[in-house]
Amino acid sequence: MTNALFQRIEDAHRAIRPQVAVTPLTYSPMLSRLSGCDVYLKCEHLQHTGSFKFRGASNRIRLLDAATRRNGVLTVSSGNHGQAMALAGKLAGVPVSVYARTTASPVKLDMIRALGAELITIDDTPLAVELEAGRQAKLKGMCFVSPYNDIDVIAGQGTIGVELHEQAQSAGIELAGVFASVGGGGLICGVGAAVRELLPQTDVVGCWPANSMALYRSLKVGRIVESEERDTISDGTAGGIEQDTITFDIGQRVISKTTLVTEEQIRAAMKLLARTDRWMIEGAAGVALASMLKLADHYQGRAVAVVLSGRNIMLEKFIEAVK
Repeated sequence: MTNALFQRIEDAHRAIRPQVAVTPLTYSPMLSRLSGCDVYLKCEHLQHTGSFKFRGASNRIRLLDAATRRNGVLTVSSGNHGQAMALAGKLAGVPVSVYARTTASPVKLDMIRALGAELITIDDTPLAVELEAGRQAKLKGMCFVSPYNDIDVIAGQGTIGVELHEQAQSAGIELAGVFASVGGGGLICGVGAAVRELLPQTDVVGCWPANSMALYRSLKVGRIVESEERDTISDGTAGGIEQDTITFDIGQRVISKTTLVTEEQIRAAMKLLARTDRWMIEGAAGVALASMLKLADHYQGRAVAVVLSGRNIMLEKFIEAVK
């Protein structure tokens, strides 16, 4: 699976340019001083639509056949994937419908509408909304694009790993670890597959909020299980996972280490980054940074990369989080 996935990642890396930006890998002097590691930030919050999700969406849309393009696609999202699909569909002339929870971030829902996608909101759990979206896609004869349970979406996210390799190699950096937040697992599986192939000595660290860790529990148990979900500021990683998700098997192969962080640690990381590097990031990106800080003792004097997955957070929510 991972070898075939890497081939898809390489294909995506070549094909999605210039629509998808190559995001900077920047050194953070202050975070490095505070943590004792050489900290590099992979700035996916600077990607189009404000998150890494535009990579997977662009790759998935480009691979649609003519009939599917005419019929349009249907997806489910807590916000970032929906925005990414909306923009990728708009650029390709493909109609996009997005199912989301009524409680999803208003700024993300507003952007989905602004990008021209049809938005349907449902007052239910994330997994229930996801299952209903899949059911509606079958009823309407439309292609359903999962935010994580889709090999071509995962391959698009994996282009981050290829860029990390190219950028680190160009700068003469030997990365000891790459930290990325995990919800359904699309990001960590894509990045992990590329890093495993190109940087085999580098740890792939899966980072979860302790309040939402469906895939974490499943990986620990060895099968997909239900997990209690509690509110988290990391809304981009919140929710359950489908029983047949391919990220379970891929995750078992590519994730080297796992860590859980509390809501307090996530908020502290968001606040710290605003102070040190002047970036306003959303909770899911805070999860990755908080995890790096938690595990910093294991990487003293070595280089690590933190994937800042997105910036799409309401100003009021960010201010409240960093008080």
